[in-house]
Amino acid sequence: MKPANPPHGHMPHHPTPVREFGMRFTSTPRGARLARRLVSHRLNEWGCPYTTPANETVTLITAELTANAVRHGHVPGRDFHLRLTLDSSGAVFRIEVTDTRAERQPATDRQIPPADVESGRGLLLVEALADTWGVTPRATAPGKTVWAELHLSAAITGTP
Repeated sequence: MKPANPPHGHMPHHPTPVREFGMRFTSTPRGARLARRLVSHRLNEWGCPYTTPANETVTLITAELTANAVRHGHVPGRDFHLRLTLDSSGAVFRIEVTDTRAERQPATDRQIPPADVESGRGLLLVEALADTWGVTPRATAPGKTVWAELHLSAAITGTP
């Protein structure tokens, strides 16, 4: 579907999320760990206590996406950006992790790696936990945003 032309040449208005948290982190394991912890704290402040399935699931998805940004999206001297939103209906969490490495895209043919391989399961986990996820190029600079959405009703019942 083609988007409607904005009236009078103005940009279309997107509803403001009910809750939003965004921050840049160093592209290091320490930065990824801090991002994960701050997301968990923020969710607790937003009314999703630490031990709820919603908090645990969003935190785990965040951990996987930020670890991938550090491992596969790292460019020396460049940070990654994390954005967490809760939509205006209060029902969908969206996690976005933006890095500056455009040429390293997630594989579209994800398969379970052999048992003796220690890595390669992160996006399989994101795919299993999130209701939807994807990758979009950065509009204003080199890089990409890997995002995932989790519907709160599914997170509350504990079913992805």
